[in-house]
Amino acid sequence: MNISILVFGSDTFLAKLPDQIRDTTAFNLEVITDIHQTILQIQTAPPDIILVQASLDGSMKICSWLKEQTQLSWIYCIFLEDRPQKFAARSKYGWEWELQMTATVLNQGADAYIWHLCEENTEHTLAGVTANHRLILAQLEVGLRKVQKYRDLLQKNDLLSAIALADSLTELNNRRALEWDLPRQIHKARTQGTPLSLIILDVDYFKKVNDTYGHLAGDRLLQLLGSRLRQNLRSQDTAFRYGGEEFVVVLANTTSYEALGVAERLNRKVSEQPFAINSKLSIDITISLGVASLEADDDEKGLSLIHRADQCLFHAKASGRNQAISWDYLSHFSQLEAVSS
Repeated sequence: MNISILVFGSDTFLAKLPDQIRDTTAFNLEVITDIHQTILQIQTAPPDIILVQASLDGSMKICSWLKEQTQLSWIYCIFLEDRPQKFAARSKYGWEWELQMTATVLNQGADAYIWHLCEENTEHTLAGVTANHRLILAQLEVGLRKVQKYRDLLQKNDLLSAIALADSLTELNNRRALEWDLPRQIHKARTQGTPLSLIILDVDYFKKVNDTYGHLAGDRLLQLLGSRLRQNLRSQDTAFRYGGEEFVVVLANTTSYEALGVAERLNRKVSEQPFAINSKLSIDITISLGVASLEADDDEKGLSLIHRADQCLFHAKASGRNQAISWDYLSHFSQLEAVSS
């Protein structure tokens, strides 16, 4: 585990910390003395652990600010008390004052509060300083465990998210993933001023496959189809299983003309070679495809875009199947019919 430590403190303060903290093979260490630079560093590259020098201006503000950042709550903050006046008050008022001081610092946002024994603020023995260093290292271990649990949780959440957005049969993205991704693609296209197109396709006479060969053969056919689609798409294209034998392909930075070319290529790739279900059975299939491109008045979720592609798919199936039809063609065809009538 690659651990990063940010020290809000001076070089002199760093020199008095346990030697293990400065071990560059174990930690990525950065030292900053300015509070604004520290906050900026936390925001841009959050560390796993923060060591705060109490005598430095802004030390308590760092703890309070960090406590307010809910997305950074996993960062472990250790507040190291090195202020001579606090040590004097500690000796004068006793352990009850020390407990009150500790509670105050923890309430301000620190995860740990340690009285940092060093030569300047103690008459402590070497054994006392060594024990103090062991305490600091022990708190580091606590922080490391917290960081590891956080990373494990992130990994599990990523896995669950991937499972939730994946189609278990074809291993393509599922409809839920499309509903999440298409609005993002539309926003990106409109922001960058680039074209966006979409293909809807399904298997011709798929019910006949199930009725003739059984549903297991049908499921295997969809698996193989998903794999063939994925192998014949470009890097910017994203395939989704929309439901049943229906699939959607989102084509980023692709014009209507280019999208029709992609659809026609997919149509050829599917029909030119049978699908080997097993060693004894191969099935020939064709697909029908509808193609549409993003227009200015399309809604931000892409429902109207999907609807136009679906109309093209319906027309492709109604006019003989095994073909790709684009919205441009369908619109032009409709205009010609209106003129002729």
